[in-house]
Parts: sequence; C-alpha cells; structure tokens
Amino acid sequence: MGNAKTEQLKRVLKPVHLWAIAVGLVISGEYFGWNLGWGVSGTIGFLIATLVITVMYVTFIFSYTELTTSIPHAGGAFAYAYRAFGPLGGLVAGYATLIDFLIATPAIAAALGSYLHFLNPDIPVFASAVSFNLVFILVNISGIKESATFSVFITILAVAELLLFMSIVAPHFKMNNYLSHPMPFGWGGVFAALPFAAWFYLAIEGVAMVAEEVKDPKRNIPKGYILGIATLVFLALGVMVLTGGITDWRKLSAIDNPLPEAIGIVLGKTNNLTKIFAGIGLFGLIASLHGTIIASSRQLFAMARSGYLPRILASISHRFKTPHWAIIAGGVISFIILYQFKTDQIIVLSVMGAITMYIMSMLSLFILRKKEPDLERPFVSPFYPVFPAIALLISSITLFAIIYFNFKLSIYFFTGLIIVILIFVLMGKHKVKLPDDFMISPIKI
Repeated sequence: MGNAKTEQLKRVLKPVHLWAIAVGLVISGEYFGWNLGWGVSGTIGFLIATLVITVMYVTFIFSYTELTTSIPHAGGAFAYAYRAFGPLGGLVAGYATLIDFLIATPAIAAALGSYLHFLNPDIPVFASAVSFNLVFILVNISGIKESATFSVFITILAVAELLLFMSIVAPHFKMNNYLSHPMPFGWGGVFAALPFAAWFYLAIEGVAMVAEEVKDPKRNIPKGYILGIATLVFLALGVMVLTGGITDWRKLSAIDNPLPEAIGIVLGKTNNLTKIFAGIGLFGLIASLHGTIIASSRQLFAMARSGYLPRILASISHRFKTPHWAIIAGGVISFIILYQFKTDQIIVLSVMGAITMYIMSMLSLFILRKKEPDLERPFVSPFYPVFPAIALLISSITLFAIIYFNFKLSIYFFTGLIIVILIFVLMGKHKVKLPDDFMISPIKI
C-alpha cells in the first residue's frame, strides 16, 4: 500500500454491494414517476417509449462500464469527459451529472412523503420529505461500508415487495383495461413519454461514483452493473404492464403513489394488506434516496477535489472517512428543490441532466478509443462501435424530445450550464490542466 498525501476513501465494496447500490439507486423509479408517462402517451405509447429507453440503457451500461473500469474515478462521467475533451468537457459532464443526482434526490423524498401521507393523511408531504432527507444525510456521513450494507438490506426488501406486488395484481389483470386508450396522443406522445420511461432506470450509472471504494473495481464493477440492469428490466416491465391492466389507467397517471393505490383498487383501501404494502413500499424509495445521496455527494467531492468546486467540499471526515461537507451541501440543495418545484418538473430536470451526461459519456468513449488506444481496458464495450452508437443516438433523440415538450424547464437547465461555463472561463479554470495520472488513479492505494 502506497503512502497517500491526502485522506483516503476506503476500498470495501464487493459485487453484492454494487448490485444493491445500482438497483437501490434506481428502484424508486418502479414505485413512482413512471406512471406520469401514461398521462402523455397512454399505455401502449408508454410501452413503446419504455422499450426504446430499455435498449438505450442496456447499450449505454455495457459501453459505460468500459469507461468506469478504465478510469475508476469518483467523478464518473466528469472524469471521462475531462480525459477526452479537457477541462470544459469535464465541466459540462460534471454539471449534467450533478443535476441528474442532486435533482433526483428531492423527487424521491417527495414520493416518500406521499407514501406516508397515504398511510396517514395527517402527515404533511413536505415535512416528511425534508425529514427523510435529513435522516439519510446523517446515515451517509456515518460511513460508506455501513451505508452499503444498509443498501443491500433495504434493496432486497424493495425487490421482494415489487415481486409481491406483481403476484397480488397479476390475477386481476385485464387486457381490455390495458388496451383502453392505448395511444391517445399518437406518436408525439411516445416522444413526450421518453423522460418518464428513463425514470425506470435513471441513476444506475451512479455505481461509477463509488469506483474508488470498490475492492478490485476492474472485475467487480461490471458484475454489479450487469446484475443490476437485468434486475431492473424485469421489474420495470412487470410493474408497468400489470399495473396498467387492473383498472382505468388514467386514475393512476397523475399521482406520486401509484402502487399503493393499485393495491387499494385490488384489495380495497381499508384492507390491512393495503396499508402494510404501502408501509413496506417505503423501503424502495428509501433505497433510492440513500443511493442518490451517495452518488451526488461523491460527484461534489470529486469535482471539488479537482478544483471545479470549493475545496471544502473535498474534505473527508477523519472519523468516518466520508465526504461529509459534500453530503451536507447536497442536502441543502435538495431542500431548496423540494420547496420550489413539483414532482413532474423535478423528474424532467433530473432526466435532462442524466441524458446530457450519457451523451457526453458516449462521445468520451469514442474519443478515448482514438486518443488513447493503449489505455488499459479491463472491460471492453461489446459490439463496439454499435452499442455506444445506439446509446448515443437514442440519448440525443430523448434530449431533443425533452427540450421540445419541456421548453421552459430546458431554459432553466441550459441557462445554469451557461452561467457555470462563464464563471469557469472568467476564473481561468479552463486553462488549468490536471495531470493524466490524477484522472486515472486520483488516490493511490
């Protein structure tokens, strides 16, 4: 073990932790948010959008894993784009990734508040959302191994509940319900639904944020990704199709707690099993809230350590070996977003950040293949260049669709990016180049 001049993140994570973080980051997408896609596309329109997005994520993850294992850096896409395009490219990817995870966190917290409100109407949504956020800021500060172990436990419970949900509603599925008003908005609705379909899988790329805390990352990260995406594809399609066939789907297309409502329709809202299910449903949302806080804090930490954000955010707790100030800063931003935006707006903004990051990552993959052909690549993207090209194409179409159907929110996103770039350039940061070995292995262990 070499001597490090800076505080070290601990390498303690194994494949089971990575599977739990990958699925845990995403699994809230199966509990809420996706149903908003029905409202703009209908059941069949949304099914088409989901299948397209599923292809995008499968090809993206297999391509992204090449970058993650070649450059195991806590900054994820920020580090890959920096390596490929230089400081400005890193800034764009880092900004997009921060929007992705920082904005996803309050959306999940809001859904947690809605689930609690379903269980007890006297509990206000906003207050419980803020409380959940605060609790998991403290959990994450306590240590990554402890956090990851918790992720395994909570993710297994969340997956088990979705399997239970499917087994309860499946006998009540009626194809007539599912095919009622299948594409009320035509093909335009399919494009409008793309960001909500992406919510099914959004944040799985967050596994890259803990790359520096993984034992043998070059072998274990691919295992975590592949197991994670397989689990999520099965759950997403199962939950979406079965839920759409138990009643008039339009009753479930504009709420933050579709699964408890669906169980309530099947069993009756006063049934004890309905209440128990809603209570257990908190686990899936908790798993994702926990995971997005991990991912966003590591992104803040990595960008601060590289000089892109205030250095205090790169501080590591001597006691817990976690980036405590980065975790706290992410929490403050989450509180502000919760207060200012509605759930559908938060989801669209988060997906916009994610899709922009995916585009930057796939472009980085192509550039690095040409720029650094001798870079060690323990995991090589299968069917190159087809897989990354498919991921890049669908990501670009999705970003265009988001901008077209959500123009005002797009202005917020791109105005923020322009302001960040201007500040970056005026400070002369775009001229400062970090050494290449820093981007490959920033912490020597």
